[in-house]
Parts: sequence; C-alpha cells; structure tokens
Amino acid sequence: MSKDLIIVESPAKVKTISKFLGKNYIVDASVGHVRDLPTRDLGVDEENNFAPRYEVIQGKEDVVKRLRSAAKKADTVFLAPDPDREGEAIAWHVAELLKPVNDNIRRIQFNEITSRAVKEALENAQELNEDLFDSQQARRILDRLVGYKISPILWKNVKRGISAGRVQSVALKILVEREKERRAFRADEYWPFKVLLEGGNPPPFWMDLHKLSGKAVKPGVNHVGNQEQAESLQQALETGEFVVDSVVEKQRKRNPLPPYITSTLQQDANRRMGYSAKRTMSIAQRLYEGVELGKQGTTALITYMRTDSVRIAKDAQDAAKKLILERFGADYYPPKTRHFKTKGSAQDAHEAIRPVDVSVTPDDVKSYLPSEQHKLYRLIWQRFVASQMAVATFWDTTVLVSAPETIWRAKGERLLFPGFLAAMDKAKAEDDTELPKLAQGDVLQLNELKKEQKFTQPPPRFSEASLVKTLEELGIGRPSTYAAIISTLLDREYARQEEKRFVPTELGFTVSDQLSEHFQALMDVGFTAQMESLLDDVADGKKDWEDLLKAFGDDFYPTLEKARTEMARSQQVTDITCENCGKPMAIKFGRTGEFLGCTGFPSCRTIKNFTRDEQGAIQVVEREKPEDTGVKCEKCGRPMAIKQSRRGEFLGCTGYPDCKSIVNFTRDADGVIQVVESEKPEVVGTCPECGGELLLKKARTGSRFIACSNYPDCTYAAPFSTGVPCPKEGCEGELVEKSSRRGKLFYSCSTYPKCDYAVWNWPIAEECPKCKHPILTRKTTKDKGEHIACPKKGCGYTRPLEGEE
Repeated sequence: MSKDLIIVESPAKVKTISKFLGKNYIVDASVGHVRDLPTRDLGVDEENNFAPRYEVIQGKEDVVKRLRSAAKKADTVFLAPDPDREGEAIAWHVAELLKPVNDNIRRIQFNEITSRAVKEALENAQELNEDLFDSQQARRILDRLVGYKISPILWKNVKRGISAGRVQSVALKILVEREKERRAFRADEYWPFKVLLEGGNPPPFWMDLHKLSGKAVKPGVNHVGNQEQAESLQQALETGEFVVDSVVEKQRKRNPLPPYITSTLQQDANRRMGYSAKRTMSIAQRLYEGVELGKQGTTALITYMRTDSVRIAKDAQDAAKKLILERFGADYYPPKTRHFKTKGSAQDAHEAIRPVDVSVTPDDVKSYLPSEQHKLYRLIWQRFVASQMAVATFWDTTVLVSAPETIWRAKGERLLFPGFLAAMDKAKAEDDTELPKLAQGDVLQLNELKKEQKFTQPPPRFSEASLVKTLEELGIGRPSTYAAIISTLLDREYARQEEKRFVPTELGFTVSDQLSEHFQALMDVGFTAQMESLLDDVADGKKDWEDLLKAFGDDFYPTLEKARTEMARSQQVTDITCENCGKPMAIKFGRTGEFLGCTGFPSCRTIKNFTRDEQGAIQVVEREKPEDTGVKCEKCGRPMAIKQSRRGEFLGCTGYPDCKSIVNFTRDADGVIQVVESEKPEVVGTCPECGGELLLKKARTGSRFIACSNYPDCTYAAPFSTGVPCPKEGCEGELVEKSSRRGKLFYSCSTYPKCDYAVWNWPIAEECPKCKHPILTRKTTKDKGEHIACPKKGCGYTRPLEGEE
C-alpha cells in the first residue's frame, strides 16, 4: 500500500509533524527553495513577456532526486511550505519538478503546527494558488532586473562589486536623508525651568514650565533662549506669587494593544531585548517549527511569524478567555470579546502571532528553552493574553498654576485597576505620581527653582525598531522582507551601526545620491509603495503579472539607457590638500572601506583615513607613528613595519608598493620582535617556460601548488597533482589539490569548470570492488579512524588502512 508524501519547507518541521500523523504518511523537506533564476546571467527573456528561466539551485540536486524518488512511490503529494508568497513559490517549483513522476499534487497550509491544524489542512487540501505564485514571481523578476541592470553602472562609476536593490535602495535613501537632516541641523540654546512648590497639604511637588507669555513652551519653538533671559525670569519668579489656576480630575481608561504582527514583534524585541530583526525572526522560526519540551517531545509554541494581520481565531480567543478567568478572575475579562481591525493594506491570509496553546505559560517552558527563546515566547504570550483582557483604569489629576509671565503644569496619575497590565508585569511597575489636595485660588510656596542650559538635538538616527516602523508606515517592503532589507544594507557596507543606530557610510551616501539623481522613480518612496500595492493586486487576481512588468519596463528601460551615458564617475573632491604633491584629495572606496586618495594617482599614491563630524565636515585621522621593529628588509634594506591583514599581523616593507617583501614574526618574553624564518620550498622540477627551478609552495588557504622560482619575472604556476585521473566518464583531466576559502582541502578536476568532479578526501587510483567506481579515497572519521572508502554515495565500501601506502 502506497503512502502519502508531505513536503514541508524546513527539516525542523519534519520531526514536529511526523509525530502527529500515522504510518500512512511520509514527511520530507525541500530545505527552502529548490529552483531559482540562474546565478550567472539574467535568466529573464525580456523580449518574450519577461519569461523566466529557472534552474535547480546548485547543491539542491540530491534534495530534488530524493523528493522525486519519494513522490514516485507516493499516492498523493501534499505540498506544505509556509503560508505566504515565498512558501507558495517553493511549493510551485517543487510541483513543477515532481509532475513528471507524480501529478497528483495538492497544496496544504497551516498557521500553526499542531495535530488539529495539520489534519484540518489535509482534509481541506487545495490547488496551488497561481495568483500568489505570479505575485512572487513578478517580485523576483523585478528585483533581478533592477539588480542586474543597474549594478554594472555602479561598478563602473562608484566601486566594483557593489549592487543596487529595488527596495533596499529606498531604505538606504531614508537613512541618507535623515543623516543629511542631522548635518544641516544647527543647535538652538534653551533653558528649561522646574519649580518645587508646596501648598497647605503635603507633599511638595515639582511642576514644569508650560507657557511663557501666553504661548506653549517647546524646545526650539518658544522658550527661554539665553542666560540673560533665564536670570531675568528667575528673579521675577522668586519675587512673584504662584496661584493655582485649575485642578482637573478625571478617570482615564487605557486599552490593550493588539497581538503582535511581524513588524511590531521586531520593534518590541529590538527595544526591549536589543535583538536585531534578523535575530528575532530566527528565534521566532524555531518557536514556530518546534522545540524540545522534555516528555512532550518536539512541540511548536507560536503561530506563523510572518504576518501583518491582527486577526485571532475563535478557538484561540476562547482558550485565552478560559485562562484569564482562571488565572486573574472575572473582573479582568472585558464585557465583550476583543476584536482588532487589520489595516486595509494587510494580507489577512493568516492570524496574528500568538501562542499555539495559551495554557502553556512562559514559566512552564523556561527550563527547556535557551534564554533568547524564552524571552521572545514570554513577550508573545504576554502581548496575546493582554490583548484579550479588560482595560486598565487610572485617576488622572492635572494642575495648572500661574506665576509672573508663566503658566506651570503638573500631572498626577494613580492606578485604579491594572486590567491587562496584570499580564505584562507592569501593574507593580507603574509608579503612582499623586498630587496633594489642591483647589483653585490656592497660593503656593516656592521651595526650589531649577534651571539649566540645554541645546536642541538633531533628529535621531534610526534604530532597527524605528526603521522597521517607518518602512511599515510608508508601505516599503512586506513583513517577510524587513529583516533582509536591514541585513543587506549592513552586509553591503552601505550603512553601519553605532550604539545600535544606523549611520550611512560614504559608500551608502554615494550610491544613494547617484541612484536618486538617475533613477528618480525607482528611488521614490511613493512609487515603491505603489509597486507593493500592485503586487498585492496580482496576488489577489486583480492584475496580470506580465502587464505589471511591461508597465514597469516602459519607464525603466529609457531611464537605464540614459543613466548608462550620463552617470559620471563618482569622485568627491575635498578641500584637503595632499601633503606630498599639493593636489586635492578625493574620497575613494577600497576593499577595507572609504579613504582619502590623492587625485594625482597613480603618480602620487598618498592616502589618508578620515571621519566626519556632526555637521559632515571631513576630519583627517592622523596615523600613529609605526613601531620601530628593528628589522630591515632583506631585499631593499628599508625598515620593516608591523602591518595587519585579515589573517593577523605580519612585517611588511615600508618601501611598498615598490618592494613587496613580507615576513612572519613573533615576540620573545621581553616583547622583542623575532623574524620567523620560512621553510625553504622543495625543488620539484624545471620550469617549462624559462628553465628556472619549479618550487612546491603553499597557498594562504592551505593547498599546495607549483610555481617558478623566478617569479614575478616568470609567472608560470600549476596546481599540485595527485596523479589520479578524473573518474568522470569521457574526462581527460586529473585530480589536483585545492582549498576552500575557509582553508579546507579538497581534490577537483584540473579541467574545471569544464568538469566539476571533486572529492573531499585524498584520491587513490583504484577501482571500488563493490560498485566499480574508478577511484577510492583515504578518509578519517571518529569511529573508524583513517581508512579506505568509496566516495560514491550509497556504496558504503570501506576497508582498514593497515599496511597500505
């Protein structure tokens, strides 16, 4: 009897879901996307309605092979990636790859990974949502067009290797515009006043200056502007009279906030715990997919965490009501069940973020969870429970007091009933600020007057929380993209974080300004928000995805051609003069960041580091005098200096770039530098190009190679051969030693990229006696130690190494 196959997105879900289902189901994972546009070319036929060309993602061949094999044996294939656009795209591509072996394919979705939700999804399986897939496909093609078409222009005119993005470029512009506001800002002096007053009843209380000469006091708008004015006002107050103008008392109600959506969760996690948006989503993903809870096994704790809907399922509301009544009492539940309104632009496909089972409290799972998972679960649990509770009530008192030229204000607050605050650990934390009994006309005694000089502050830089909030308010991106947008800005070095605030780099400024000048529509916030709305229309079946791309191209392609000819090489010349040749210095970009370089390059190679002050003025950073190492260069006799690379410190000739001599060093017990003599390379033959000696050398990443001793006059080099022919049929190459960027050795075909055969272990030119594979390898594992093994997957042939060379 054949079994049904369920394909989920993440391997972590396999274990959680498998325990809900019987023996008639097999659960497997696609491990994210399996197909995408090619990495080495555009992959979009612009002349044929933007038809995409998809290919299996490199490294996913075995996953596809496994899924096809399982689908071939299955009765029905249920596709169960996440319930959003990306999940629909994953399901769509998996379906396209499986249809040749099994076309009985159905789509299932669940907002929470529980037995009930999974079984309900299986009972209500549907067809794939073509509109939702088309929306994701249109977004992917838009991003590919922008990235592939604009990036080469930036390489030519700004810096090679950088890139443009349809959404993150607009986010970058938001950061850059805020920084420009800060640089243009000029501080304004002001003097805030506070007075400590006392009436007929204790205690004394502080009041803030509310109005000056009949106008409301605000820093930078209407305030005491200098010391002379401050002293004059102080003198008037000290000799004047303070009289109560009014006392207003009223009860105030405070309603709970709705449960979390993606953006509000990211904001709160950043404000309260300092988590980045990326970290928050990673933790939430684990809580959604399932965590180990002792005897309960793998259990999902929260619902799907990529959502902009505040809707709550009725059974979840009923469960919350039961918990509130049992835990807090009837007074803490509102007269009517709370329902929150989702904003119009939101996708209401699934619920708000909430606990799967609200009866599982944060205290219940604390001993099983890492600290960060427990903190985030507590945040989600408290917010959800609070959202279903009664209002908190306060008794507010507002007192206005008149004095010479001024009106003063004080506010008192007393908590009457904590309501929803009881679920959020805030009922006790609320500080009651009660005022004494006062009446209109009471004359008050001045006990103390405080004044201080202050200056208005520039608009603050964005934190992760405030940037996510701004992106959401402007309609830039979607819940699933906020973390990726922020990560991209940092990874591409368009911005950095200082004290958890975003600061655009010089590169970020330059890219943003160039794009804003030459791609005005693309960098327009309104245009980007409108594009998100149009993509939503595609998802809803209201708009054709090809028509959307055509309309985009009508403006994009002419703008692109114009930018190719009009965008000039970015060279921001400064007023800093080169100390060596007298020419001006310009801001340039290198592998390690921005620097000042002489415009006389290449005849003058002077460079300087720099920073900017609060107003954006360039400040040259003077280099520290290099340490006297006492070591002379063997090649040219000049002093050697300590230099830094990604791999650590070394001694480099101060005659660089004319002399490129480098040596390694250590320090003795007294801190004196000792040169580490490098081993003399082994001579392995004669150079076929110049007749010099061929030396066996080692690359920085660890692999060996052959090079001529007359380098750099002779550049002959060859990889180190194992002497083992490539086992791939029809290939005439041999296996040579290579190393990855992380320093791990492997052995690949010498004809790469024509042949991509490779193995991780030293190859042996011997046929496998079990599967007849042309080679074996020398392998080391913990359980067997060093031994001989067949590299072909599924063979499993091994034998001891004893007595073998």
